Amino acid sequence: MSCALLLLLMSLALAMGTGAAVEIQRPRGVPLSKRQFYEENKPFTCLDGSSTIPFDRVNDDYCDCRDGSDEPGTAACPNGSFHCTNAGFRPTFIPSSRINDGICDCCDTTDEYNSGATCQNTCREMGRKERESLQIMAEITKEGFLLKQQLIHEAKRGQEDKQGKLTELQGSKKGLEEKVEALRTVKETAEDPEKEAKERHLKAWEEQKELIRMEKDKTRMAEAFLELDDDADGYVSVAELQSHLELDPDSDGSLSETETQGLLGGADKVDTSTFETVWSGIKDKYLSEVSQGQSEPPAPVETPQEEESRDFVSDHDSDHYPEDYAGEEDVEDDEEDDHEEEEEEEEKVPPTVQTPEKREDDEVSMPPYDTETQSLIDAAQKARDDFDEAERALREVDDQMKNLEKEIGFDFGPSAEFAYLYSQCYELSTSEYIYRLCPFNRVSQKPKFGGSETNLGLWGQWAGPEDNLYSVMKYDHGQGCWQGPNRSTTVKLTCGKETVVTSTSEPSRCEYLMEFTTPAVCQEPASLDEVLHGHTEL
Repeated sequence: MSCALLLLLMSLALAMGTGAAVEIQRPRGVPLSKRQFYEENKPFTCLDGSSTIPFDRVNDDYCDCRDGSDEPGTAACPNGSFHCTNAGFRPTFIPSSRINDGICDCCDTTDEYNSGATCQNTCREMGRKERESLQIMAEITKEGFLLKQQLIHEAKRGQEDKQGKLTELQGSKKGLEEKVEALRTVKETAEDPEKEAKERHLKAWEEQKELIRMEKDKTRMAEAFLELDDDADGYVSVAELQSHLELDPDSDGSLSETETQGLLGGADKVDTSTFETVWSGIKDKYLSEVSQGQSEPPAPVETPQEEESRDFVSDHDSDHYPEDYAGEEDVEDDEEDDHEEEEEEEEKVPPTVQTPEKREDDEVSMPPYDTETQSLIDAAQKARDDFDEAERALREVDDQMKNLEKEIGFDFGPSAEFAYLYSQCYELSTSEYIYRLCPFNRVSQKPKFGGSETNLGLWGQWAGPEDNLYSVMKYDHGQGCWQGPNRSTTVKLTCGKETVVTSTSEPSRCEYLMEFTTPAVCQEPASLDEVLHGHTEL
């Protein structure tokens, strides 16, 4: 404790110790501030100016003044007030109706001067406790204010660092933008020859595939001619072609002689050279006799085990499900169940789709690129990778700049003393919930024993009174209440050495109140004598 503080306390004790000897004469119940209105040798004028009476009618237990000012020490006036001097503690006023009511209201017992009540003067003890409390508060305020100065210093340094970082990023962004544009040009320059080389390769491959397809088509045509020429006379006749019903033009299930002649170009038979023209018209429908034989599925063979299980079910069905016990409702339920099972099976089993026979040339993959084309592709891919990497770096710089600009632009108080709260969160655990306050972001509530988190509000604004704006935070637009408004939270800030959420409550439905201590709100403390002067009258 400092010497100045000790001297102040000693001076206060000395004054209180001699207070009983220095007593200024005045009517009972009159404060020192109004002593001049009560002069014993002059008529008394009511403080509201309503009338003037002889001084001996002051405190005569009869109410003469409408404002009750003539009876400050009695209970005669219903609207009167009695001043408790309370030497050693704080002076106060009580309603005059409490005078001599048998209950000690003034700590100096002056209100019960004629009631016979046994009262003890507790003013000095109460004053001592209050001075101790004020001293503790003064120490907390002093320490909190010192911490606040550190926070202001750190915030100033942090703000300078952020501004420097932002300037640095702005320079980096300019360089990255130039790099991105340069790499874009490199990428586009590399992609043009790549595209041309790939198109050349694809065109050559398509031409090669067409040659392969034509060669295969010739082979297939020759095989078909040999299949159709049953008598091996070197011709395909109408009779020989009629066995292939898949070639039926009108799909009526039969291939007439006239229809067959139409397929043969009007001739009764054709040789190998003429068959080329016929083949172009029938090859899409023609099925080889070999493939037809392979496409027929083998008949299912029933195993002896399946036969036994079928016989077992048929023999014992009546035993397990006698008709006498099967009611109409059961039958209907079974039918409904069967219908539902059929529907489910229909949903599960995809419809059978007849897909065209896969051509052999489709299975042949494109050959690898030649060395020159592959080198062009690799160069273009490297140019794309470099461009993408530069673009990604530019986006990251943009994001960092936006975050810094947002933080620098925040209102963190007159000297940025609240900046240290940014990106921090503080929790308070109660019997049921865990409350979480993230200053300048959001407030939330989560059940302690499982359940989803509830948003109690997003950062809105500083909402303190005009002379103390930064003493209250407002968070609104939280999760909506059932048939009610959106949740909101008011955070009241008080001075403290620690940064902590001290309490939460819900004064109104969906409107929450949170108490939060922080050094950032501590004001420069007054000297102890100034603090005590406002609470003690000697």
